[in-house]
Amino acid sequence: MSDAAEIINTVKGEGGVYLPKSIQRNERTARGLIPKLLRIAGHIPFADDLASAYYCARDPLTPVKAKAVLFAAVAYFVMPVDMLPDVIAGLGFTDDATVLATALSVVGAHVKERHRGMARRLLRLPEPLGGAT
Repeated sequence: MSDAAEIINTVKGEGGVYLPKSIQRNERTARGLIPKLLRIAGHIPFADDLASAYYCARDPLTPVKAKAVLFAAVAYFVMPVDMLPDVIAGLGFTDDATVLATALSVVGAHVKERHRGMARRLLRLPEPLGGAT
């Protein structure tokens, strides 16, 4: 941490690691994501990407900047206020998908096969053909 603003805007997280306040583990996000994701997983094609992003963001090996981007995308999905309300048939999740796609285009290299595997198990999706390594 190089400047005073960074030091002031941090909190001590798990394992004594200091995290920016903006990505401090938000229990409300965690409580909101899994039930909502399981409830609507069959209705959105990006459910596995969203769950993978969540698991990547929680991984202690993921860099802090990548965590910030991924937690922001996951939090946007959970927020009750959207640019397009989720109840609008056909359009409701397009803003969520756009936010997630943008986040993954920026930090997607950090989403590993182990995160995708955890997401598939959560959503009870089959393993890809050919087996994952």
